[in-house]
Amino acid sequence: MRHSLPLAPQFYVTAPQPCPYLPDRLERKLFTALQGEQAEKLNDSLSQQGFRRSQNVLYRPSCSECAACLSARIEVAKFKPSKSQKRTLKRNAHLRRNTMSPWATEEQYSLFRRYLDARHADGGMADMDVFEFAAMVEETPIRSRVIEYQDRETKDLEAVCLTDVLSDGLSMVYSFYEPNVPKQSLGTYMILDHIEIAREAGLPYVYLGYWVPGSQKMGYKANFTGLQLFRQGRWQVMKDRDDYGAETHPLSTDPIAEQVANISLPDTRG
Repeated sequence: MRHSLPLAPQFYVTAPQPCPYLPDRLERKLFTALQGEQAEKLNDSLSQQGFRRSQNVLYRPSCSECAACLSARIEVAKFKPSKSQKRTLKRNAHLRRNTMSPWATEEQYSLFRRYLDARHADGGMADMDVFEFAAMVEETPIRSRVIEYQDRETKDLEAVCLTDVLSDGLSMVYSFYEPNVPKQSLGTYMILDHIEIAREAGLPYVYLGYWVPGSQKMGYKANFTGLQLFRQGRWQVMKDRDDYGAETHPLSTDPIAEQVANISLPDTRG
């Protein structure tokens, strides 16, 4: 009789680097490779435990003296749009959604460059060339989609999101948009549209990545009702954003060995 063992990936930790969200702090990540026949099961399982995907890697913040980064997701059934979000939907009613396989185009890269130059010129992706961009979009061992938002009349590409389809929701891996129309709130609009896509597909969650209290870049994620945050090994309903702060106790982060020991891995038998 043939037996297969439970999936047992190896976990590693990056060297400390300057934090992209909070000044005067160092960032460190716990990560593992995403590959093989069981990649989708591993991605589903670790995404439900606060991990994020970047190409063929799954990672989660593991900073030795900080625990400010909190994985965030929206519970679709609990979400109710605010008046401001309803206005955002109306302002972008001229956009048409196109969903396709993860394939990079020159038009996407051109929009990506405008977005980075305007919003993240000093970020870690600022020097990404067209080949690295293609790898970011196309190197995925799981079920992923590129969702484009195009002006119905001009046919101009205004926003793009690389999205993973999980067993329990949609994960917005990376999104970018036209930076010269700030009043359209395209980042917010894409989240609102993903909530609608998830609702239509019967998926309970939309995963947003990390919310970081004290970081202006990540502040918009706290504006959505039905938000849950992954803290102390479980998802918790976010009640008042003012209850969360960038300052954390030095013992907030468990030792690496303890973190790895507490990760639940999918059983691939059968």
